Amino acid sequence: MVTFTDLSHINVKGGDGGAGCMSFRREAFVPKGGPDGGDGGHGGDVIVEADPQLSSLIDYRYKHHFKAERGTHGQGKRMHGKDGQDLILRVPLGTVVRELDPETQKPLYQIADLTRPGERVIVAPGGVGGRGNIHFVTSVRRAPAFAEKGEPAREHWIELEMKLMADAALVGMPSVGKSSIIARISAARPKIADYPFTTLVPNLGVARASDGRSFVCADVPGLIEGASEGKGLGHEFLRHIERTALILHVVDVTGGFEGRDPVDDYHTINAELSAYAAELAERPQIVVANKCDMPDTDDAIARLKEAAEKDGRRFMAVSAVTGKGLDDLVNVTAAQVAELRSQVEVPEGPADLYNKTWERSRQKRDRAFTISREEAHVWRVTGGSIERMVIQTDFENDEAIAYLQHRFDRAGLDERLEEAGCQRGDEVRILGFAFTYEGGPVNDEFAGLDEDETLDGGDED
Repeated sequence: MVTFTDLSHINVKGGDGGAGCMSFRREAFVPKGGPDGGDGGHGGDVIVEADPQLSSLIDYRYKHHFKAERGTHGQGKRMHGKDGQDLILRVPLGTVVRELDPETQKPLYQIADLTRPGERVIVAPGGVGGRGNIHFVTSVRRAPAFAEKGEPAREHWIELEMKLMADAALVGMPSVGKSSIIARISAARPKIADYPFTTLVPNLGVARASDGRSFVCADVPGLIEGASEGKGLGHEFLRHIERTALILHVVDVTGGFEGRDPVDDYHTINAELSAYAAELAERPQIVVANKCDMPDTDDAIARLKEAAEKDGRRFMAVSAVTGKGLDDLVNVTAAQVAELRSQVEVPEGPADLYNKTWERSRQKRDRAFTISREEAHVWRVTGGSIERMVIQTDFENDEAIAYLQHRFDRAGLDERLEEAGCQRGDEVRILGFAFTYEGGPVNDEFAGLDEDETLDGGDED
């Protein structure tokens, strides 16, 4: 049974934040104690982390829902709730994380590309714990009788796609001898048999040249005509070629069981690579004529060499059975891989540096909001942070509603609505709530609170 999995869709949800507490000191001889409500605990994050010990996404083949621990509620006497525990999902190096459309399950945008050991990205942040009423004391409001609700965590679907990180990839038609070659030049032990599609999952091996240089080689399962359109298992296999610096294009000069023409095979595979991703057609390539020990192959070798050199590609004739030409192939490949890698500027720094980059991107997306007109005097505001402000508000408490208006003002929502053309008296909808736009300056009784909730306004429709 095949247990290699390189593409998974999973549902992730951070832990909800605990609610803040509205409480006042109640002690003997202290008839009017001040506010002492504690904060709710933060919910745990769902984190995807690159682990070099893993080789597939098999852990996400049968389980698709992952949820972090929620934070507990705050209590009186300034007792803060406990934070929820993070949930870490470990994936192989080379895993690309994408946001999915909840309805179509099609990728919307890339969240992260995890290529370094220990690199991680938060895919479902936990909800922030609601603040207790001790935070809302101002010079004019000494006894705030409200607290924030806990922030609900967002639940959504993401795609995990593993792309093998190899220096060179062996590609070609089925049964051209790719597995035999990688078995001869490395310690990899793939399944080898005399029938098509023996290899159903990619195999990795480390080959070492005579000068001590080494490279990682991937044996990619056989491609067929139409692979770029998904025929066979085309898409599943072609994705593993995208990261490789060099393509070793293996061609069976005997024509195989079907008696195919080697030159036609060569052009067919190159056409599929080009159709799948245009840049693959320009990827450096060594054309490897395999089974050159077989009789009556001289003409096929000569014609294939002519076709390869016409395309400006290096040609090498080998035999995986006798080992002829394999040492030269390894040495040439190692040298070319070293040259190609030296031309690529790889940013230096620890994984934490890249973790911060992914987190900044996530926070920027979260802060952004968009304003669109639904009807003549009706507007819709959407955006993660703005929507959570509304959800955290207790609409049965007038003080809490006044504080929500303060948060809107600090976020620049009123200004953005005015720029979009919203007029006094227009209806503004956020989630399932409707507000009346008053416009103009707000008499802000919470102006003394120290917080920064400036958001990035999106485009208005």
